[in-house]
Amino acid sequence: MSTPSTYDLVIIGAGPGGYVGAIRASQLGLKTCVVEKDKCGGVCLNWGCIPSKNLIHQAQTFAEIKALEDMGVEVNPDGFDYGIVQKNREASRSD
Repeated sequence: MSTPSTYDLVIIGAGPGGYVGAIRASQLGLKTCVVEKDKCGGVCLNWGCIPSKNLIHQAQTFAEIKALEDMGVEVNPDGFDYGIVQKNREASRSD
């Protein structure tokens, strides 16, 4: 059985605000505890912003096909595989 600990600050949630706040509190000399029920980084890192930015980048790259065609490069998008796009998005998560 563990012994109880005393903290100056307990932060609930290890998202972008939580872990940054905990780092700063620790820098200021506070004994700090972060409580997270799931994954550190929160929604933005794990499901929202970062995976979304990955999809946006892939879409922008695909949109460049028109620019290549304007330069005389023949591009056949028939081989486009959305499953690979989704795998790339999943790989960008921090799991």
